[in-house]
Amino acid sequence: MIKKSENKKEFENEVLAISRVERMTAGGRRLRFKTVVVVGDKKGKVGVGTAKGQDVQQSIEKANKKAQKEIVKICISKGGTIPYEVKAKFGAAVVLLKPQSEGRGLVAGGTVRTICAMAGIENISGKILGNTRNKLNNAKATIKALQKLKMVEGIETKEEEKEEKNKESKENKKEEEKKEKVVKKEEKK
Repeated sequence: MIKKSENKKEFENEVLAISRVERMTAGGRRLRFKTVVVVGDKKGKVGVGTAKGQDVQQSIEKANKKAQKEIVKICISKGGTIPYEVKAKFGAAVVLLKPQSEGRGLVAGGTVRTICAMAGIENISGKILGNTRNKLNNAKATIKALQKLKMVEGIETKEEEKEEKNKESKENKKEEEKKEKVVKKEEKK
């Protein structure tokens, strides 16, 4: 039951859970579908949304919109990991996230793995410590843990790394252009 698609804002979404819910009315039971969706751009932004709808597709669309409204920016260190160990609790769900060395990969189960993948974290070790299988609570606990992360001095993020490379390439281009101008001037003489 995993669905991936791309939106206008280049966010990917993945369905975590779909459940059928009922409510009793005078006319009988009314069936609806509840969906939990994770949205991310794999560059440090991720969000979780939940919604109900008359059919599955409607609930997925509504949850997707809610998730996009609740997007959180996450700090990812050099090597595609998090800067330090962090733990968070939401309801009965408790999640522990630990940084890992480059090349280790995503070592986490279910909900934590999906959220970290959507956020763009490549090397992390995650563990669900709580005594619940509720995917929504586990997802919210993971987001809460990732929100606790602050950038530590001395640790470069992926974005800073890209900015440095861009600056270096621009400087190199400028130097090359200057050299070309000097060569052209010498040729004219």
